[in-house]
Amino acid sequence: MTQFLEALVRGLGIGSVYALLALGFVIIYKATRVISFAQPAFMLTGAVVTSYLTPALGVVLFTGFSFFLSVAGAALVTAVLALVIERVAVRPMVGKAVFVVAIITLGIDIAVRVVVTGYIGIGSRPIGFPWGIDTVELLGLSVQIRHLVMMGTVVVVGLALLVFFQRTPFGLAMRAAAFDQEAAMTQGISVGAVFATSWALAGALAAIAGSLLATGAGVDRQLWIIALIALPAIILGGLDSLQGAVVGGLAVGVVEQLVGTYQRDYLPWLGDNVASVAPYALMLLVLLVRPYGLFGTPEVRRV
Repeated sequence: MTQFLEALVRGLGIGSVYALLALGFVIIYKATRVISFAQPAFMLTGAVVTSYLTPALGVVLFTGFSFFLSVAGAALVTAVLALVIERVAVRPMVGKAVFVVAIITLGIDIAVRVVVTGYIGIGSRPIGFPWGIDTVELLGLSVQIRHLVMMGTVVVVGLALLVFFQRTPFGLAMRAAAFDQEAAMTQGISVGAVFATSWALAGALAAIAGSLLATGAGVDRQLWIIALIALPAIILGGLDSLQGAVVGGLAVGVVEQLVGTYQRDYLPWLGDNVASVAPYALMLLVLLVRPYGLFGTPEVRRV
């Protein structure tokens, strides 16, 4: 039972990061109806910026404060980068086929990653997380502190987004534009501003996720691959559902960790690295029952 609970906590921790990434995907999709494949690049960018800011701020601040302030700074830098990219490369493509815009975001991802990896160097860069992979005893369980930080972060970010979308005028405007862009424009809502804000939010969320993921082994050139696991999370939860992104991310993280913990004992004939495939298997199982995901909105077309 202890092994199961520890794997569950690990899954919730890693799943919290997947949830942050999935939220970014969903926010852009709700605003533009395009899946942005630039999120892995933004995730890597945020982690690299954090790795440079943390030691610089650590000179004048306590270690713990320097890391969290560095993550906030990296989120801001990445949000600005995403804002510029949206304005320069994506905004001119408004009205074009969704497939074309999606391919452009894929090109953006590759271009940004090529530039950012030049600042990583050989091997991996330390992220400056004050607790490293230290563990604490929590209700008899050995839990890594970084996993607790991940879970706490997704709670704080999730509540902040809830307040933003439910209580602020611009958040309500973004919801209206996501529901019906033409109707929102007739009410004086700037759809262009909504697009830009969605990209900025997605970039900031990806930067936070990348920084938290790097608290384990540091920032390396392959960190961006982890962002691809967020794709099953958003499809599982529903492409247009923010709560689905959170649930999907947590579910994917838990399944991945449980499979990684027990598969070798009970299903060794499946071979190695089955845990990395488990999120996609879970996605397929859910789609067989609910084609639009757990919380996705079914699309009804009249002929």
